[in-house]
Order: sequence, then structure tokens, then C-alpha cells
Amino acid sequence: MYRQAADTLKEWYKSDSKAILLTGARQVGKTYIINKFLKENCESFFSVNLLENEDIAFLFNSSKTAKDLLMKLSLAVQEQKLIPHKTVIFLDEIQVCKEIVTAIKFLVEEGSYRYVLSGSLLGVELSDINSAPVGYLRILKMFPMNLREFFIANGVNNEVFLHIEKAFNNKTPVDSFVHEKLMELFKLYLIVGGMPKAVQTYLDTNNIQNVIAEHNYIRELYKVDISKYDKEKKLYLNEIFDLIPSELNQQNKRFILKNLNEKQRFSRVENSFIWLKDAGVALPTFCADEPKYPLKLSKNSNLFKLFLCDTGMLCSMFMNNVQIKILNGEQDINFGAVYENFVAQELAAHEIDLYYYKNKKQGELDFIIELSEQVIPIEVKSGKDYKVHNALNHVLASEEYKIQNAYILSNANLTVKDNKIYLPMYMTMFLKNPVSDIGVYKVDVSSLNSWHFS
Repeated sequence: MYRQAADTLKEWYKSDSKAILLTGARQVGKTYIINKFLKENCESFFSVNLLENEDIAFLFNSSKTAKDLLMKLSLAVQEQKLIPHKTVIFLDEIQVCKEIVTAIKFLVEEGSYRYVLSGSLLGVELSDINSAPVGYLRILKMFPMNLREFFIANGVNNEVFLHIEKAFNNKTPVDSFVHEKLMELFKLYLIVGGMPKAVQTYLDTNNIQNVIAEHNYIRELYKVDISKYDKEKKLYLNEIFDLIPSELNQQNKRFILKNLNEKQRFSRVENSFIWLKDAGVALPTFCADEPKYPLKLSKNSNLFKLFLCDTGMLCSMFMNNVQIKILNGEQDINFGAVYENFVAQELAAHEIDLYYYKNKKQGELDFIIELSEQVIPIEVKSGKDYKVHNALNHVLASEEYKIQNAYILSNANLTVKDNKIYLPMYMTMFLKNPVSDIGVYKVDVSSLNSWHFS
């Protein structure tokens, strides 16, 4: 299956001498995509899983220099010759040996080999690293398969993407046949999600029950991680994790601490929420007190929604056969929580910070984001009344905020009314910040050097 991370790995291999680290939640496909990249692009490579090979993990704790480490490593892996300036060394599950991240600076400086690293829970495990190798390690965060990757896996070709991207750029409707088919695939994505094994299970069997079984297996792996890596807080972590679906199903979808513990204070459980975020399991979306750029200046850390990292897993945690209802397109059911979780998941994969806005007088906006240094409100509508949005009207009418445009995501085709742009849900894939293209810049100081001071 195509993953955009593969393109990043190829670009890194051709042009970057730093090591590269792939991090992200468990089961998002890090190890698979790296092994595929190594087989297809590298003349010589060596892979080791440090979780399964404690002897090699110990080398990073006991070696004092890069040469000492490489000498011991070559002896430990005599069955495979390491070829200087050709072999790429892949170190998997590095969270069990976080000294590697400090050591990688010296290994890169030594220059004999290229290094690819991978691991889960790294946001947690590396939070107390004393010497981060700035300038020596490139970090790529992986997420579950995004909607574009899922569409490609299901046979959508590039011509279709060009058509819908042109419609997005020109703000014109998508061909009606194309729109209907893509909405079918979008609803399928809601229940299959983007975990690669769940996607592959669907492609192999087309059996949703098998997909749900895969989701349940992954969820149990997450709970094992919680018990293993945070023994003191595991009860809170497990309870917070299990509460995510029911909290999202509430009218305002905000995570209410009293549902966790009637007398609980946020300061006491804050680290548990941070753990779930850093482990890539949950996506917190914080309330911004004002829809003004930059949003982080008005971030309210005590008010937040907590979305799950994968919409398919979220559906599997609901107990009311929501999958069948989504596929049947039942119009009298509110799928708002699932739709919003998709948007959070897609925006996070685009490296967009997640916020929402709530005001007693103006109401609540599902999301507010920053695109090209502009604040953009986003409303997510799963039902027929997608043109009803009082809070959005109040915010757009405000002279204080001066917001130029807003997006309303729904099941309908693209239309525009004044500064409200109605997008079909699948066009969330185009909501991203442009790649910075500063290029080469140099100051000419020759005239300064010839200046004569009086």
C-alpha cells in the first residue's frame, strides 16, 4: 500500500546525511514502510529489532565512542557484513534504548553508515533526553493512513485526484458521479480507518467484522503499552482511553473531568492526557478563547476535546452497530462524533494544530485552524441541516475578528455562498499549509568590507 512516508524516505536517502527517525503510534506502519524502502532502494542494509535483541541494545549503553560501538556491532552481527558508505542500519523499537538518540550524533559524525530509526511511544520515552541531537536527526511523525492513502489503496487513480483538486482550487462542484463514489469510499474509511493492518484486512476480505476484530486487537496492544510504560497512572490512562467515545458522543463533545472522577482536578491527571497525546493514541483539541492569529496565545489548556488517533478504532469502540448505520447512510442518526474525529485525524496528519472555539454569546465552532497565517473556522456537518450554523455566522460577522473565509464540511458537493465555502468531507485532504519555499538566500558583504571608516 502506498504511504507518503515512503516518498520522504527516498528524498532523505538521496539528499540528507542526517539520520532519520520515524515515530508515531503503534501499528501505523513504521516498520513495514522502512523495510519496504530498504529492500527497494538500498544496496546493503542491516535491520535489528531492539525489543527482541537485548544484546545489541546493551551495546549502546556500554560503548563510549562511535568507533567502539561500531566495532562491537560488527562483531555482534557477523552473519551480515556492514559495508562502510553503503550499508544503511535500521534500528527498530528504539524506545527500549533511548540512549541511541543521544549516540546518533556521534554515529552520524563518524560517517561510515546511514541510519534509520523507528519506535513507538517516543514522545513519552524521549521526554527526558538530556542531549537531543539537533542537526543530526530528522524526525518524521507517522499517522494512520490518511484519506488520500486509503483512496489509493482502494483503486482511486491520479486522474480522479487531479479532478477533485482542480474543483477545490477553482471552488466548483465535483462531477456528481465522482462525488457519490468518493463519498461512499469516505464512509467506508470512517469504519475501516487508517491502521494498515485493518485496511489490508478489508482489502483481502471485504469483511467488516474481520476489520473490527483487527481494531480490537490493536486496542488491546495499546492497553498493554499503558500498563507497561506507565504503571503508576495506568488506571487513569485506561479509564481516559475508554471514555473517549462516550465523551465525544456528548452534545458538546468536550472531555468532562467529573466523568473520570467527581473530585478530580485537571492538574492531577494532566500527565495522563499528555501521555496519551505523546504516545500518538489521542488527539487533544484545545479551546481557543478568541479566533485570532496566533491561536496558541488564547489557548485554554483546561478546556479540550479528546479525539482518537483512528476513526475506524473509534467506530469499533461504539456498541450500537454504528458501522452498518454509516454504510446504510441513515439520515436520522447523528454521526457528528465520528465525522469530527475524522477531521481531527486528517488535520493532525497534515501537521495542523487543533483548536475549537466556544463563546457563551456567539456559540461554538467545531474547529479553528491556521492556514497561511490566517484563522479559518471549520464546521463539520454529518446530517441534512449542513447550512444551519448560527455560531459561524456570528463569528464571520464580527468586525473584531475580520475572518475572511470559513469551511463547512458535509456530505454535499462543493458550493460557495459569500465567504462560506461548503466542501465535501473528502476535500479535507486539501486543507494544509503550503510548503515553505524560501530557497537560497545570501547577503553580499563585499561592499561592506571595502568601506572606510572615518
